[in-house]
Amino acid sequence: MAGVWDERYAGEEYHFGTEPNAFLVTQRSLLKPGMSCLAVADGEGRNGVWLAQQGLDVLAVDSSSVALEKARKLAQQRGVTAKFEQVDLTQWNWGEERFDVVAAIFIQFAAPDLREQMFAHIKRCLKPGGLLLLHGYTPRQLEYKTGGPSQAENLYTEALLRKAFSDMEILHLREHDDVIREGTGHSGMSALIDMVARKPR
Repeated sequence: MAGVWDERYAGEEYHFGTEPNAFLVTQRSLLKPGMSCLAVADGEGRNGVWLAQQGLDVLAVDSSSVALEKARKLAQQRGVTAKFEQVDLTQWNWGEERFDVVAAIFIQFAAPDLREQMFAHIKRCLKPGGLLLLHGYTPRQLEYKTGGPSQAENLYTEALLRKAFSDMEILHLREHDDVIREGTGHSGMSALIDMVARKPR
């Protein structure tokens, strides 16, 4: 898996740009300096670095060493520190009640069985009262073809997320179409879904 992503992230350009995901930025008011945060499959670091700029204690993980090298460079340019770790998410020990925030932005490389595992790990690694910020594509994205996976089963629907996180308090869940500009990787009109959920205290 890492090889495919290493190729995608090769070169000077940042495949998904260097600016944070727009949905993540809209949730800024929930973020407090000093919170511990996991950025899942954070690639070249645009989201992890922005979270560190908000004063969070960030651990950004990804399978691609090429992406993480660029993430470290971006953090240096922005004058922030974050921890970057190369991991295989199927094998990695996510820990328990470890993070105040988990940012899971476009992690839709995960087919249904892996997705189920990852969602379970996310719930377990959040502290009681911790927040999940999740953002992805809905199946209608297959018509737009402006980024994301080409497998329909990897995409999210409101019903899927509501069911998967029925044991958490869903504070926000919305499907919407919007233009996004995130490097060459995500560009143009897109079918999006975002969710904010809190682990019970």
